[in-house]
This record gives sequence, structure tokens and C-alpha cells, in this order.
Amino acid sequence: MNRSVRNRIIPLLAGAILLGIHTVRAQTPSVPCDSLNGYQTGYRAGYEAGYKAGFRDGQQKSTNHSSGNRTTSSGKTPTGSLSGPATVQSSDRRFMHRLSAEFRPEYVFPTNPFLEGINNFGHPIDLSLSGHFRYSFQFRPGSIPDRIYGGAYQGLGVAYYDFQCPGELGNPIAVYLFQGARIARLAPRLTFDYEWNFGLSFGWKPYDFETNSNNKMMGSKINAYINVDLLLKWRIMREVDLSAGIALTHFSNGNTKFPNAGLNSIGGRMGLSYNFGRRSPDVPFRTLGPVFPRHVSYDLVLFGSWRRRGIEVGDKQYAAPDAYTVVGFNFAPMYNFGYKFRAGVSLDGVYDGSANVFSDQTASEFATVSEIEPVNPEFDRQIALGVSARAEFVMPYFNIGLGLGVNVLHKGGDLRSFYQMLTLKIAVTHSSFVHIGYSLRDFHMPNFLMLGVGYRFNNKYPRHR
Repeated sequence: MNRSVRNRIIPLLAGAILLGIHTVRAQTPSVPCDSLNGYQTGYRAGYEAGYKAGFRDGQQKSTNHSSGNRTTSSGKTPTGSLSGPATVQSSDRRFMHRLSAEFRPEYVFPTNPFLEGINNFGHPIDLSLSGHFRYSFQFRPGSIPDRIYGGAYQGLGVAYYDFQCPGELGNPIAVYLFQGARIARLAPRLTFDYEWNFGLSFGWKPYDFETNSNNKMMGSKINAYINVDLLLKWRIMREVDLSAGIALTHFSNGNTKFPNAGLNSIGGRMGLSYNFGRRSPDVPFRTLGPVFPRHVSYDLVLFGSWRRRGIEVGDKQYAAPDAYTVVGFNFAPMYNFGYKFRAGVSLDGVYDGSANVFSDQTASEFATVSEIEPVNPEFDRQIALGVSARAEFVMPYFNIGLGLGVNVLHKGGDLRSFYQMLTLKIAVTHSSFVHIGYSLRDFHMPNFLMLGVGYRFNNKYPRHR
């Protein structure tokens, strides 16, 4: 193509292209730039709102499934308290179950001549070895009761004891209830816990004048078993815990037989626990749960038992020949400060069939116990009305109480006393319970057992699952 033709064609092609572009623009409706930006902004806002609503709905369903607590989209429970982060669980079961085995070596305090070495072996009895097998359960980790009560667990245990003196003490077997809970979380897998055990021990070889005269410590084949522990618990595997701590143990018959010197020991405990169905570690929650309704409740307890009396003749103490009846009542208005604590005062009435049967003057006049004869005091010299201050530590199924009181209406003698009480209330229904208690005088003199039943009026404790 020569230069002249090329010079004519190029301008024609350029003109055709410009004409086509102008025609397309003329036939296309014009859209302002700011309107196009508005359409894009609205589409993005609607997409994000729908995405967030779907995410909140899924999160709410997940929380309800794992903790059993209905929450709103704002993250609050129906009562208005914030719920913590959801804990992912593999099951909706209410409880988690565990089995555990423990070994406890303990030092026995030499509190009487028999333990100090006045026995057939001629050496001190200062070592206690025991093996324990236990079943327990706790509320599902992350549930409201689990958060409120610090992972509380409770169950039944069986133990075999060896005091290295089977001929004079026996090898008792203890069957007991126990409960424990977290005091503090020291690390994600490590907690500092407490625990108590309470039950009966069987198989003791008691005092017998002819066959077991050295053992002036235990007077019965069956004795109460009380234990308090502080321990560290370490989650070494998903289902396995290792625990170790300090144990304090007491055996006695509650003054139902004589002698009743009791046995006390302190030592260590080590154990392994297997937790069935535990799938994820515990997740700390920011709050304990719904707000507690503070209120005043009223506990009415009726109790009865029997007791033995020791008679002092010179520098020795002998058992009275009879067992005496004890019956009584407690009526205690208590202010409930929160889920775990209540306190108040109690009106305490008691009839003690052993009161004022033996006087100090009577015992001092005779040289041997066989010569001492009981008197028959009037009824009003065996009844008393006292007032005590009470405090209770409240946990699922069990309440542990302490009381300090003084008899204010009485006819003197044995009933002029400052008394102390340790009680355990075992829930039967929401407001009824079994009552087990022990009374002391002046912090060291055994008084009597208090075995009975009770009912709590105006009980407003919430029921949680």
C-alpha cells in the first residue's frame, strides 16, 4: 500500500470508531456515580446484618446445648446476670461420674497410755495405713450449679485401716459419705480443693476387762469416722486426675459407750481419679450465675440419742452402768446471705437423762465405782433451754454447721454449761433433711449425739439444673 492510500484510510477508521462509541453512549441510560455507590453500600449492610443475625442464633443454640441455660442475644440470662463463655460438652447429662483409689499414710497422736506403748507389743501405736475406693458424681462442668459451688463433687467411699496392732485394735473398715469442691484455681490444670468424709467404721476390738484390758481408748465395735482434707488436684489426662494433700482423721463413738478417748491422726493422701465422659477442660466463667434471693428461713429439728456417763473417782474415770436417753429440739431463724452461707440464732431445748444423776460429792465419798449409787433427780433438773449462735456452710445435698451456745433456763448442776455443736444436714427433699450432730462441753468434754430430722420453712433457695 502506498503512502497516499494509507494516509486516507487511517483517518476514516479512526472516525468510524469514535462514531460507534458515541452511538453506544447515546443508547445506554445514564446512572449517576453517587447512586451506584449507594446501591453497593446498601447491599453490603444487608449482607452483614444477615450474617451477624445467623451467627448470634447459632451461638445461642450452642450455649443452650452445652450449659442448659437459656440466654438472649445480648448474652444475658433471663434474670439479668451475664453468662460466661460456653463450655463444649459431648453430652447433655446432668452429672459427670468418677471412680477413684487412694492411699493414706497417717501419724497417730499419742493421746493416751495405750497408744504411747502400754499395750501387748510394748511399743507406741503411731502409724495408720489405709486404702480407699470411692465413687462420686458432680454437676455437669459448666452448668449453673457447677459454677455456683466450685465444681462440688460428692459420693460414697470404702476404706480399710491398719494400725499395726490387729490383736488389740483390729483392722476396721470405714464406709463414709464425702464431699469436696474447689477453693482456688492455681493453673488451667491445677486446683486447690477441700474435702470432708463422714461415716461409720466397723471391726474394732473394743475394751474388755478380761480379754483386752489395755485398750482403754475404744469402747465399741462401731465408731464414727470423720476426716477433713486439703489437697491439690492436677488433671494429667483428659479423663484422669492426680490428687495429693493433707488428711486429718478422727474416730470415736460419740459418747454412746465408755471408754471414748478416741483416736486422732494426721498425714498425707495420694490418689488417682477417672472421670467418665469428660471431654473438654473446665472453662472459667466470669460470674457465678443468677442473683441469689437473700431471705430468712427457719429450721426446725427434732433429735434423740443415748449416752454413757463417765464417773470420776479420785484420778480415774469409770463408766456408769446404764445408758441414758437424750431428746431435744432446735428452732433456728437463719439469714441466707448467698448460695454458700447462712447464719443466725437458735433456741435449743434438751432433756438429758444423765444430767445430775451423779454429783461430784457423791463420787468423792466412795473409793470404788461399784459403791457409787445414782440418785433420781426430778424432771426439771434434767431439762434445759439454751440459746446458740449458728453458722452453716451450704453445698449441694449437704450443709455443715457450727454452733456456740449456753443454757439460760436450767436447775444447775450438769446443765450449767457452755456447749458447742458440729452438725451435718443431709437433704432429703428441697426443704426436709436428716440431721446428724455432736455436742461438746467446754470444747473438750463429750456431751451427746443428735440424730434426727428437720424441715426448713420459707426456703427460697433456687433450684438449678
